[in-house]
Amino acid sequence: MKRTYLFRLYPTIQQTTTLIQWLTTCRMLYNKGLAERRNQWETHQYSVNYCEQATQLTAAKQTNHFLKAIHSQVLQDVLRRLDKTFKNFFRRIKKGEKVGYPRFKGKNRYDSFTYPQSGFVLEKKKLRLSKIGAINIKLHRSIPAEGVIKTCTIKRDVDHWYACFSVALPDPESQREIQTAIGVDVGLKSLLTLNNGGTIANPRWFRNSEKKLANAQRRKDRKVIGSNNRHKQNKKVAQLHRKIRHQRKDFHHKLSRKLVDSYDLIVYENLQITNMVKSHHVAKSISDAGWGQLMCFTEYKAEEAGTLVEYVSAYNTTQLCSSCGKVVPKTLATRIHSCPYCGLDIARDHNSAITILHRSRYYGESQSQLSSSSGQGLPVEPV
Repeated sequence: MKRTYLFRLYPTIQQTTTLIQWLTTCRMLYNKGLAERRNQWETHQYSVNYCEQATQLTAAKQTNHFLKAIHSQVLQDVLRRLDKTFKNFFRRIKKGEKVGYPRFKGKNRYDSFTYPQSGFVLEKKKLRLSKIGAINIKLHRSIPAEGVIKTCTIKRDVDHWYACFSVALPDPESQREIQTAIGVDVGLKSLLTLNNGGTIANPRWFRNSEKKLANAQRRKDRKVIGSNNRHKQNKKVAQLHRKIRHQRKDFHHKLSRKLVDSYDLIVYENLQITNMVKSHHVAKSISDAGWGQLMCFTEYKAEEAGTLVEYVSAYNTTQLCSSCGKVVPKTLATRIHSCPYCGLDIARDHNSAITILHRSRYYGESQSQLSSSSGQGLPVEPV
């Protein structure tokens, strides 16, 4: 299995200038390659491939000192990225999906470059990059000794720099025996509702920072377009968005870790989140909650720990009674499930979480061996 390890870089002023120059050159190479592919098709109905552009790159490096200053494999990876973009474009067309033609990258739309094989050496407190030098790096956690580093990607996030290592790790030896299971219903009022009655509060990171963002955006709009003051204020807006993103990511990492450590089977709804955010009524709240990110974090952590994550159908989980199985119609405003057939009276989301767990194939196969736990260590609130 492959995992990505991300570490913060602390380049000097001179190294920062070099990194920005590399990003600019890579972006221009990407745009030039895109323009060539588009023009060749429009004029000659001819599709340019990666090998042809890589051959032209070798000749271009002899006359362009900006290209010559960059590691050769980094430049080749830019052309591979462009080639992959076109392959994905044609693949989606064949599937009948709605897709836009590959776009040129603007000044702030190209923020990373990759050493695909060599050209980097990770030392104790330094990352040595070919043609750049040794950059200070914060190794806040260790890469497993059995892991093999495949690629190194240098990424810019506003004014921060990061190194992303793609590491190949051995597959986990075995899966844990299922002793505890939990059904999880994601929502907006509470981020998670568990089948044992516990809830995880929704932090609403974006909602809580909307006023700060609005004020910062308003100050930016008052600056003269193209001025240094507008550029500085635009940077402050981006830093606020980054802080919200990091808060959400940190919370999801910690929550997913507690779920994986507490349960052997975790059952989610198989939600079509992409379609759900098309509704302008709840799009902002769903994006702020970050259901997809939480599920993704839980899934990859569970793979390492031998825990099982299962996705079940989301059809009618809120309408069915978890006790008798009868359909009890509800509107979104109805927060209590009151079954007229069996008399069950519990919170709507609690009922959904129980139904989600019951739909699990693994829970059904070994129901007699499972015992739902209260989840020690989880931030559980009473319903």
